[in-house]
Amino acid sequence: MENIILQTHGISVKYGNFPALDDVSISLKNKHIYGFIGENGAGKTTLMKVLTGLLYPTSGTFSLFGKSAPSDILKVRRNIGSTIEAPALYPEYSAYRNLELQRILIGNPDKEICGKLLGIVGLTEVKDKKVRKFSMGMKQRFSIAMALVGRPRLLILDEPINGLDPKNISELRSLLKKLNEEDDMTLFISSHILNELYLLATDYYIIHKGKIIESLTHDELDEKCRQYIKIKTSDLPKCITVIEDAFIDAEYTAIDDETLHLFSHTDRAEGIARLLMENHIVTKEFSVTEQSLEEYFLGITGGDNDA
Repeated sequence: MENIILQTHGISVKYGNFPALDDVSISLKNKHIYGFIGENGAGKTTLMKVLTGLLYPTSGTFSLFGKSAPSDILKVRRNIGSTIEAPALYPEYSAYRNLELQRILIGNPDKEICGKLLGIVGLTEVKDKKVRKFSMGMKQRFSIAMALVGRPRLLILDEPINGLDPKNISELRSLLKKLNEEDDMTLFISSHILNELYLLATDYYIIHKGKIIESLTHDELDEKCRQYIKIKTSDLPKCITVIEDAFIDAEYTAIDDETLHLFSHTDRAEGIARLLMENHIVTKEFSVTEQSLEEYFLGITGGDNDA
């Protein structure tokens, strides 16, 4: 239990009769990076608002850094940094001035922290520039600097890579890994770019229609996102029959009227290709590949495309 820094118990949020969150229970361990996955409206931002005190739950409780009393949680929330929706910035002030005001507001006595954070997020050269003139990528990095002013132990980020180009995404990924590894920081991150979460996260929570439907580690995900043979043919029923006759333990999924994913016997791909050819089955595609995080997510949520 000492390693758990945040734990929720049956958190629910209702707007009228609509359950934005439905009996959500999660545990965050110290020094882990959690990917929080779900389509728009699934409840990701709602839960983050509850954890950061921006929204009160309809029911349920949670503990933070071992504290569960409301008065104690209020105090230890100083150890959380967050970027949820648009950060509160003074657009006509410089980056440095915005950070300085944030430092004063939260009571951090370290007057050198602002300069250090600008260096960490790569914005030292624009410290005197008004934040309204920042590009999207600069604003995203700067919002993380704002979240780090209080030297948090837990960093909660809602869609931090939304709207970034590949170069900025790569730089942000490196920054977040550095915070986790060098500053022993726990991260709880939501993102629509699931393959980026795969490159970053150590653990995952998948939420669907307000409910947590899956929790797994990166290693567990790798086991589930197995290698498979992708076969595409206009004669799928015959293809399935041939494979079932040849392999009594064949494990497969028909994706659509023409596409089959064969999860077993991937080490026999050449022999299977020859078998299909001998049975006069013409394949439009035959390849050995691995299921991505996005494919796995779509599979367990019923195929929704807006992750």
